[in-house]
Amino acid sequence: QVQLVESGGGLVQPGGSLRLSCAASGSIFIYDMGWYRQAPGKQRELVAGITSGGSTKYADSVKGRFTISRDNAKNTVYLQMNSLKPEDTAVYFCAYFSDYAFAHWGQGTQVTVSS
Repeated sequence: QVQLVESGGGLVQPGGSLRLSCAASGSIFIYDMGWYRQAPGKQRELVAGITSGGSTKYADSVKGRFTISRDNAKNTVYLQMNSLKPEDTAVYFCAYFSDYAFAHWGQGTQVTVSS
C-alpha cells in the first residue's frame, strides 16, 4: 500500500495563495489522483482530480483558481491554490484510486483563509 502525506496547508488571507503537496511513499504513476476537502460539518468533496494520463478536472467553485499537477518521478501531486476565499477553508485530503476506484487517503492538511 502506498502511503500519502499532505503538506503545505496553513493560514492565508483572502486573495492569497498556497501550494499543497501530496508525497507518496511509492510509485503513483499508474493511479488517478485527487484532492478533496472537508469543512466542519460538511461532506468531503472533490476539489480537483488528475488521471494517470494527466487529464484534469475541477470543482466549479475552484475553476480558474486552483491547478492540480503531478510529478510522477517525485511521487508527488500538487495543488496550487490562488485567489483563495474564506469558503476554501477546510481540511484538504489527497487520494489515489486503485481497483474499482477504491480511494486511499492521506491524513489531510488544514487550510484556513481568513483576515
